[in-house]
Amino acid sequence: MTRKRISLRQELPLLVWLVIVWGALWQDFSAGNLLFGALIAVFVARLFYLPPVELGGRFNVLRAVPFGLVFLGKVVAASFQLLYLAVVRGPRVVSAIVAVPLRSHSDLLVTATGHVISLIPGSLVVEVDRGTSTLYIHGINVRDAEDAARLRKEVRDTEAGLIRIMGSPEEVSALKQEAAA
Repeated sequence: MTRKRISLRQELPLLVWLVIVWGALWQDFSAGNLLFGALIAVFVARLFYLPPVELGGRFNVLRAVPFGLVFLGKVVAASFQLLYLAVVRGPRVVSAIVAVPLRSHSDLLVTATGHVISLIPGSLVVEVDRGTSTLYIHGINVRDAEDAARLRKEVRDTEAGLIRIMGSPEEVSALKQEAAA
């Protein structure tokens, strides 16, 4: 497989991350160990095909802080909902797998959306169709089509928040047009 040449500027975040992981794995952040980790990182990045993570070139802190607070609120609320379901409903809780097509085809945003949703108790990404940017979510207490639509809306709202935080200008503009329609 031929690999398109990636500039060092694009590959630098990956290389830095690999060096940090190397230091953490060895629990040694000495200059010699990090230098050796950097050599290994360059070797791995050049030898193995790793698709580049294309960043949108922006990160909106003013959107990230409220998103993080809402996320923490959802985690706490979902934890109490699961406690209630486990104690009161027990084995009678119904769950389902719901397909959620996403707006973005960016690997970064699809992955971030999947991780945020999986961190909220009661939902878990079981499959990702990269070609269509569709997440398949296992949701607890999904009894009917209305509950499935609610889960889809929650996932798409999460994706919209992430697009506002770090999406490309085109994705942000498409989101604004969708909201206006």
